[in-house]
Amino acid sequence: MSKKKQFPLRIDPKLYEVLEKWAQDELRSVNTHIEYLLRESAKKAKRLKD
Repeated sequence: MSKKKQFPLRIDPKLYEVLEKWAQDELRSVNTHIEYLLRESAKKAKRLKD
């Protein structure tokens, strides 16, 4: 299992609230949901291969 890179993330509180609710709806943690959204965006932009 690969070790994940940790770093601080400063985010607008209103956006965090949206992400928190969205993550709950998808049965994910906020961290996991942010990683999911970033991964999907990188794939769509053809910057990350499957």
